[in-house]
Amino acid sequence: MDFTEYEIAVKKYKNSFSAKYFPLISWDIYITFFDTLKKALPDVFLLNKIAVENNWNSNWNFQKELTSDTVIVVTDSNLKIVFASKNIVEMNGYKPEEVIGNSPKMFQGKLTDSNVSKEISSAVKEQRPFSQIITNYCKDGSLYKCHINGYPVFDKSGRLINFIAFEKIAA
Repeated sequence: MDFTEYEIAVKKYKNSFSAKYFPLISWDIYITFFDTLKKALPDVFLLNKIAVENNWNSNWNFQKELTSDTVIVVTDSNLKIVFASKNIVEMNGYKPEEVIGNSPKMFQGKLTDSNVSKEISSAVKEQRPFSQIITNYCKDGSLYKCHINGYPVFDKSGRLINFIAFEKIAA
């Protein structure tokens, strides 16, 4: 059986529509990305607001970071958390409002490697970037390995204003 004429007719018919067909799988992928983006946008707005209000001398693509399963935590220069992205709850069970005002040490405990903690403290005191994997504690007491890329944030006059950490579950 030759279906060539039928296939040509179907193709001609489908091409006559102004709307094009897409496989359902493409919509599933897009919707997943769109939902992630929609959840991240309020955090992106707040982070940009913090950057402008504090006259940051740095630029980060917060939207890209927050749509790639990265948690963002910002502290003031005294290491009190002033911002945590909403997706922190997926990492460790804490809601942003539960961590704001606390030190990031709230995530550490008995099994946190003190040497790694000291290395992070040293980098913070010296106002230099760091990248470390540290054992942290979830709200329920369970452990997770956290890969932290931390950076001091200076204002345009060179004064230390904040610290920012981009955190992911370590593999």
